[in-house]
Amino acid sequence: MKKLVNAPKAVVREMLEGFVALAPGQVLLEEETVVVRSDTPADASQRGVAVLSGGGSGHEPAHAGYVGAGMLDAAVAGDVFTSPSTDAVLAAIREVAGPAGALLVVKNYTGDRLNFGLAAELARAEGIPVEVVVVADDVALRDTVEPSRRRGIAGTVLVHKVAGAAAAAGLSLQEVVREAQAAASAVGTMGVALGPCTVPAAGKPGFTLEAHEIELGLGIHGEQGVRRVPLQPADALVDTLLASILEDQRLGAGERVALLVNGLGGTPPMELAIVARRALAVLRERGLQVERAWTGTFLSALEMPGCSLSVLKVDEARLRWLDAPTAAPAWPGQGRAANARAPRPRGAPSKGAQVAAARRPGMERVHQAMLAVASAFEASEARLTELDSAAGDGDLGISLSRGAAAIRALPEDAWTAPAQALTAVGQALRRAIGGSSGPFYATALLRAARRLSEGEPTASAWADAFVLAVDAIAELGGARPGDRTMLDALRPAAGAFARELASGRPTADAWAIAVREGEQGAEATARMTPRLGRASYLGARAVGVPDAGAAAVVVWLKALTPFVH
Repeated sequence: MKKLVNAPKAVVREMLEGFVALAPGQVLLEEETVVVRSDTPADASQRGVAVLSGGGSGHEPAHAGYVGAGMLDAAVAGDVFTSPSTDAVLAAIREVAGPAGALLVVKNYTGDRLNFGLAAELARAEGIPVEVVVVADDVALRDTVEPSRRRGIAGTVLVHKVAGAAAAAGLSLQEVVREAQAAASAVGTMGVALGPCTVPAAGKPGFTLEAHEIELGLGIHGEQGVRRVPLQPADALVDTLLASILEDQRLGAGERVALLVNGLGGTPPMELAIVARRALAVLRERGLQVERAWTGTFLSALEMPGCSLSVLKVDEARLRWLDAPTAAPAWPGQGRAANARAPRPRGAPSKGAQVAAARRPGMERVHQAMLAVASAFEASEARLTELDSAAGDGDLGISLSRGAAAIRALPEDAWTAPAQALTAVGQALRRAIGGSSGPFYATALLRAARRLSEGEPTASAWADAFVLAVDAIAELGGARPGDRTMLDALRPAAGAFARELASGRPTADAWAIAVREGEQGAEATARMTPRLGRASYLGARAVGVPDAGAAAVVVWLKALTPFVH
């Protein structure tokens, strides 16, 4: 595992220096790995109730990201996945607490409980009132250990928010403790990991997973979960996580809740949004009222791929704490979820457009040919993805599969005449295929459709339409043969088909030659240095692999062969 670090022993200090350099409201203590609010009064007698938390590093943005007015007054960082020292915690208490006292929010791990607990006792001996609230929100351990021995994981962030808001509102230490303890008791969390993480000092993953395996019910320190299961779709995993949380917390219809969808460090926003979508749907289907919802990386495990879900029971008082303003840089905002609603339709076709016209002769064959193209795209998805990943962004296979689905979904009245069919397919591909392929194919088909609307669709007319379609792609993208693009397959194929027909060769034979020349053109792209598109950024490194767009052309050229005669 490659990491952007200098020396493993310097990771924590250098990380905190970076955090504080970007956060005007924070200060890093010179002698300790402690981040405190920069607006903390120098006169201890002027300080209100202070809220502190912390733990091992590797959970960023926790805990330093939550230091700010309305949330934490200080965060104490240990080495990666290691509790901070008692001295560091005590230094943090001394720096931000006064006669009003301090609350330590501690995740339920032995090292954290010991070091924060001892620091609290030492601070009390110095005359500083200190209380501790332990968070043990991991419902994955409900069948393994008693509730008081469960791990503290991402739900801790919600406890930070509640406690910090209560303290900022001027509540006494005991009142802040009561609010924090109640929130800690009302939140349940469970996570899933798709892979391990690597501690910088260790240099190797904490465990190994086969490609088809995942870990359910993991903690936040790179450890394995409570059970290893086969990889499942996101929706199924969300259902499993929520079923455990809701059963453990005894949450049912009519309850009001807040949802936290937390990435473990290696999960992109795309996947977290998919998880959030399902989680919101499941909670609403079960009759719960989702008052607030957040998604993002709140408490991570280095670069671990995966997520956790936290569900917090709320009432009006707790919602006020969650909604209260905070200057903590990592808090995402109010998290007001949109009301459940169906996707907005694009607009129904006009009444006249719904009346199917009679098909012209030969259109059944055109329809079947396009369905054959759709099947060929689907069958070639893996290969095209592999080719596109070597010199592009890897999305061509799935894009053309979406295009195949769009072709299959076209209504019967799309197949009444050649021009109408090509126009309908072009419009469908334009909507279904992202990136450059959608516009290219749509432009080509629209140009070809215009030619086929002029008189009878003879073989020569189809050949003309093919040439015009290729011209349209060249005009739109600015490519020429030799640039290593789809044109390197299209131009020779279209030219050969028109040329061989003009020489009197039978249509099927002319098409066979066209396919062969297109295939040779696609193969030749493996020897070309790309000059356009994403592949051009690789330069000579792309040589040796055929262009994916050109290979896709060969896929549909071959698929059409049985229908050309």
